[in-house]
Amino acid sequence: MIDQRRVQIIHGDEHPSGAVVYWMNRDQRLSDNWALLHAQNLAIGNAVPLALVFVLTPWHRAISSRQWTFMLDGLKQLANDADKFQLPFYMLTGDAGKVLPRFMKENGIGTLITDFSPLREHRRDIQQVSKTVVGVFHEVDAHNIVPVRSVSNKQEFAAYTIRPKIQRQLDEFLQEFPRLKKHPIAWDKRVPAINWDSLRNEKKTTRVIREIVWLAPGETAAQEVLANFLSVQLSHYNDRRNDPNTDAQSHLSPYLHFGQIAPQRAALKAQRFGDNIASQEAFLEELIIRRELSDNYCYYNDHYDTIDGFPEWARKTLNEHRTDPRESVYTQKQFENAETHDALWNAAQREMVCTGKMHGYMRMYWAKKILEWSATPEDALAVAIDLNDAYELDGRDANGYAGIAWSIGGVHDRAWGERDIFGKIRYMSMPGCRRKFDVAEYVRRMDRIATEDTR
Repeated sequence: MIDQRRVQIIHGDEHPSGAVVYWMNRDQRLSDNWALLHAQNLAIGNAVPLALVFVLTPWHRAISSRQWTFMLDGLKQLANDADKFQLPFYMLTGDAGKVLPRFMKENGIGTLITDFSPLREHRRDIQQVSKTVVGVFHEVDAHNIVPVRSVSNKQEFAAYTIRPKIQRQLDEFLQEFPRLKKHPIAWDKRVPAINWDSLRNEKKTTRVIREIVWLAPGETAAQEVLANFLSVQLSHYNDRRNDPNTDAQSHLSPYLHFGQIAPQRAALKAQRFGDNIASQEAFLEELIIRRELSDNYCYYNDHYDTIDGFPEWARKTLNEHRTDPRESVYTQKQFENAETHDALWNAAQREMVCTGKMHGYMRMYWAKKILEWSATPEDALAVAIDLNDAYELDGRDANGYAGIAWSIGGVHDRAWGERDIFGKIRYMSMPGCRRKFDVAEYVRRMDRIATEDTR
């Protein structure tokens, strides 16, 4: 049974008639999905059919072509696999607040279940749907191991304040998942065929952003990437994860972003690999504490993507240094084209543009230099978010917004020694990077990747 602390009851009758629908959004997977398991439990309990629905909203259509393709290819695999569980898959298009209530009425749906996201677009969709649907409507936190609302009822200051709150409840929630069953009650309505090729090709963008071929989408690929990381890279994770010249990172962030793998499954499997306890703990810290801290930030701070979301001390110090002279000020296009004076920054930008995934350590340096070379903190934040959300496979994610806010606005950090432009925001420099890794080798490697990408 699902822990009811995961479930937010939006409204509804305790004994509804009609089928159950799982409105899939953030968690795009069949296995290890608490929202889907909850929906199936309700459907079996009421002896009614269960269907899956995904809504391509205007927000989804605003993502880059790179992300669009990765998402759709994963959903196509999911739709095919859903047949094995006697679960029909519907693809709807339009505003969720309009198309979902209409779908429910036309198909006699009594219960709607959806998954949780802290981002305003999904929360706005839920609010709009809740105004017009009748029957039961539940939201389930299927993404966090310890649900956001169970961890804290406020925005946490930093990792050290949220860590004990998560750890106190971790054993209760970090349990093995029940298996999804072949649904015993068949869906007796016509399910329109989905023209996946048409959907895949209809995405237009003003930016030429190539698809990613080095990372396959979908649940099966996600499990394979996790297995490879745990057996090969995890033992070196603690020592090498901040060196972008070594392959020590998990490469799970795109799969986590699109919900193609459950963080809880990754944590359960990582616990079995205890050969290097320091590496295991470092990975679980990132996977659980830091990732759930990001969800906490975006859920409890409505301004997570603006300067108003920064702590008061950070806004004050940035304002005090707003008029400091800048050595260089670049336009958004110059940033996008990697046309700065800094070879290391340009290399990081090329990595993101060409591969869809910038190394985690370089993401911090990258964002902080955008602050240093922008006319205002507002400009820096806007450029960093725009480029991250366009080129990163895991763009438009709570982790991305929190990470950029940490780099530029001191979120989840403390005040440091004061300097020009940054004020008391933590500073990063080229010499600091050279002490951690071979900068020249990283630049050469990214130049080589960029050259190959343009052929």
